[in-house]
Amino acid sequence: MVETLLAFAFAAAAGLVPILNVEVYLLGVVALMDDGALVAVALAAALGQTLGKIPYYYVGRGTLSAPWLRRRARTPGKWAKRMAEWRTKAEERPIWGVGLLALSSFASVPPFMVVSVLAGVVRMNLLLFCAVTFATRAARFLILVLAPAWALSHLP
Repeated sequence: MVETLLAFAFAAAAGLVPILNVEVYLLGVVALMDDGALVAVALAAALGQTLGKIPYYYVGRGTLSAPWLRRRARTPGKWAKRMAEWRTKAEERPIWGVGLLALSSFASVPPFMVVSVLAGVVRMNLLLFCAVTFATRAARFLILVLAPAWALSHLP
């Protein structure tokens, strides 16, 4: 139970602070726990990451202020240009925006923080944002924790 709460708390913090890496944390947990507990830890981490990205969503909507993020968005460069292109596509085709969110949440390409802001900018439904984020983060984290555990259990 404590491990699950710690995974949730660390994942929420990592969702807010990009230098914290929840994947490294979860890989450390693999060595310490059995398979049944790993599922609970992965799901708790997915929930924590989902909640940790909601403030970025609200920054995109303009509800929260993040001066450093606004400066970054206005700075000419490849991310500002790509963000403008993604915004146009997501506004024209909402399903494309959901697909981009799912890809980013699962694979972290493009950067998930950037896509979380974009979801707010295009006014994606918050429940849809949370559902897609939780589902894809859960899949990512389950693969991350169960694959090494499975491999370790099948070593000679």
